[in-house]
Amino acid sequence: MSDHEWSIQQIAKLAGTTSRALRHYDDIGLLPPSSIGHNGYRHYDGAALVRLQRILLLRELGLGLPQIAQVLEQEQSEAHALESHLAWLRQEQDRLTRQIASVESTIDALRGGERLMAENMFDGFDHTHYKDEVEQRWGKDAYARSDAWWRGMSAEEKKAWQQRVSDLGRDWIATAESGVSPESDEAQALAKRHVEWLTGIPGTPAAAPGGDTKAYVIGLGEMYVADPRFGANYATSEGGSAGAEFVRDALRTYAEANL
Repeated sequence: MSDHEWSIQQIAKLAGTTSRALRHYDDIGLLPPSSIGHNGYRHYDGAALVRLQRILLLRELGLGLPQIAQVLEQEQSEAHALESHLAWLRQEQDRLTRQIASVESTIDALRGGERLMAENMFDGFDHTHYKDEVEQRWGKDAYARSDAWWRGMSAEEKKAWQQRVSDLGRDWIATAESGVSPESDEAQALAKRHVEWLTGIPGTPAAAPGGDTKAYVIGLGEMYVADPRFGANYATSEGGSAGAEFVRDALRTYAEANL
């Protein structure tokens, strides 16, 4: 491992995160710096970079910081852990490649006036790809109920549900870009729609009788910011996580006032 060290600002820029986040990781013992200069600035060596890479990979899986700390504590071999992450990333790469090919095929068919091939249109869109994540986060029963709900839908019902999700994402982006605050009537109306959508999905804490809907909605908002896969659904023209942060803040305001 190289003995070279990088400043906190350099690492934040390279990793696409913030100095504030890195300082927070240090405060909770998740990622201590390898050294601290006389001016109080944190510096990170190669081993710290490997640990940060693992932290960011685990965040992409939707794990919270306490769960990430447990995983890092239990797994002793950095190389072995990264091999597991690499396997997951390759699966994700394959899924996205198949999705791209599927959408390209649909575009070609539409432009050429050809008959749509339904059997080719949804390759790579299998929701069971996230089975392990859902079961780890909310339990096997939660996945089983949501899976049965999805498989029980007709093609028209699935299309309508996907359109509802698309409309919600579009409206979130437009509202975030309009300049209103997350506490505005417009944003709070969207937050209400969002929660109503969540409560209609069997298997989620929002739909479970007696579930802690408030904590779930607030936590989900935080995940939109932390997980690029979800945050991308709310990406504004400003770029970065601004759109996801707007959704998070609006959901928190709504949850604290109504749930």
